[in-house]
Amino acid sequence: MTTGKDKKWILKADAAADSSTSAAAASTAAASAAGTSSAGASAGVPSSNVKSTVSGSGAVTVHHDDANEPNEKIVLRVTDLRIETNAGNEILHGVNFALSRGEILGLVGESGSGKTTAGLACMGHFREGLKFASGSVSLWPRGDETAVEVVELDEVAVRFLRGSRIAYIPQDPALSLNPAMRVGEQVREVLDIHKFGSSDAERAARVSAVLEDVGLPGDKAYQKRWPHQLSGGQQQRIGIAMAFAMYPDVLILDEPTTGLDVSTQAVVLDTIRQMTVANNVAGLYITHDLAVIKDISDRVAVMLRGDLVEEGPVKAVLEDPQHDYTKMLMAAVPDLAGRKTIGDGVAPSETEEPVNAGITHILQSGDSDSDSDSGAASGAGETGGRAAATGERNAGTTSAAVPLLQVTDVALAYGKAQILDGINMTLEPGDCTLLLGESGSGKTTLSRCVAGLNDDYSGAVKLRGQELARSTRKRTNEQRVGIQYVFQSPFSSLNPRRSIGQSLTVPLEMSGEGTAASRKAKVEEALDAVRLGRSFFHRRPGDLSGGERQRAAIARALVNEPSVLVCDEITSALDVSVQASIIALLRTLRAEHHLAMLFVTHNIALARHIADNLAVLNKGKIVDYGPTAEVLENPKHEYTRSLIADVPKF
Repeated sequence: MTTGKDKKWILKADAAADSSTSAAAASTAAASAAGTSSAGASAGVPSSNVKSTVSGSGAVTVHHDDANEPNEKIVLRVTDLRIETNAGNEILHGVNFALSRGEILGLVGESGSGKTTAGLACMGHFREGLKFASGSVSLWPRGDETAVEVVELDEVAVRFLRGSRIAYIPQDPALSLNPAMRVGEQVREVLDIHKFGSSDAERAARVSAVLEDVGLPGDKAYQKRWPHQLSGGQQQRIGIAMAFAMYPDVLILDEPTTGLDVSTQAVVLDTIRQMTVANNVAGLYITHDLAVIKDISDRVAVMLRGDLVEEGPVKAVLEDPQHDYTKMLMAAVPDLAGRKTIGDGVAPSETEEPVNAGITHILQSGDSDSDSDSGAASGAGETGGRAAATGERNAGTTSAAVPLLQVTDVALAYGKAQILDGINMTLEPGDCTLLLGESGSGKTTLSRCVAGLNDDYSGAVKLRGQELARSTRKRTNEQRVGIQYVFQSPFSSLNPRRSIGQSLTVPLEMSGEGTAASRKAKVEEALDAVRLGRSFFHRRPGDLSGGERQRAAIARALVNEPSVLVCDEITSALDVSVQASIIALLRTLRAEHHLAMLFVTHNIALARHIADNLAVLNKGKIVDYGPTAEVLENPKHEYTRSLIADVPKF
């Protein structure tokens, strides 16, 4: 039987069909950009359910099925949503998608794609400087046949909606939880604000129940803990409990596993999936990680610069992508087996070209010297792969009597907590060793000891056979220059008040290097080396994308021509294509400068793409250490096997 609300949506669909008929010629012409014919199939691939439409901005959207058509399961529908800046510049161009009960839609895109803006609009929230332009966000709460138009609600009504009917789980649990409130009180606060139940006892019982639902103890003792007493995964599960406390209809998840190690991520994803199905909630999972989307989502929608360019069942989109941008994202995802070389193109999020200028150009390498360096990058990657597969060093590397870098019996403890316990490793010129482990395993602490940023350790760190002082302040100028550190966050490691050129000049000034003219020349050479170019000398960090900032941070580490580069989780906050371009850059730098690298990460999938050797840390000890392929294919320790098992399969 067709209900009134179904008729309303059918009428809208018919109207859209009429308008799209007049754009049929444009759709046919644009289909090639989406990798489809006008019939919706790519050459040689049977895709009878695939069709393409063209938005008002001229962007092509590839649809793999008709699941977004009116049906009983849909609980929230976004229709022709347009959002603009206060100055009138449109940043979301007629976005359409639907969320169904018991299912999760993965909203994928790079920084600046509009995915978070679209997700927040589902809650009636628009970030500062943005405003609603047109379109609708319709919500059907449980037991209500009449849709609520979210973007038309006043502030009081929309506040009630948030947390009760539409829940939100933010990216960083450490920042989203109140450090001055016990965790049980924070879950209870949600119930109090929305007047859950009829008594204190009922609310107390709900707090205990929802904590147990997410796999945490529901007893009073656990509820009295402070956020800082919990691990990152436990903090995120508290956030999940708060979101599900009021039995919401819709759950918005904004990159909730970014920064978590693979084991913790696996637990959090499993919790989200189970809770979504058990509570019959419609989920919107916002992320740039396609591997995670494959694990948790039923459907996926891909966004590029304010347009939705491809959507459909997750299996159909990821196994048979039709749009060139989706194909590029797929190619940029690192795989544990190392079957592909990532980083051959420029990240679209790092370019300025508008969508309607055509997707093809921005998927080609966009660096001014890309033709000359792509071979070096590819070659370095292939060499690293062969070395890892055979257990040999990279071409051009000889095993000297005295290693370039040697770590011997390094240990560190804070009170009774043993952070590092008898660490031994070596690093030769041109080699890359990847330090792998969960949060708290000691990998970052070890890297900071090597760089002299943590002087509480015992044991020895030697550079070219010479033991280094534990503090970088007590090391000689030559020793400080020899080991350079690239920090995790590209957004906090550069001084926002200095130009890029000024930030890169500081290390040269501190080391007493040359004249002002020679220092500027070295900075410009470093900018060229990281494929930014000399025009970035006078630009400030606020003008740069995340990937560009991280390239600038790498350039700052390179200006003094170090022998060893320590990279601490430098790709963890980056989009997959930006991450791929950084990995390709590091491969090139190793080949061109014979640079040794200590690469800290919890992303196992990067191992074959960057490292010759792999050291796995668990509770401050190295439990597996050797050539990358050997460790991944024949892990000796159960901990290594569990890490590999938890990697999202892509």
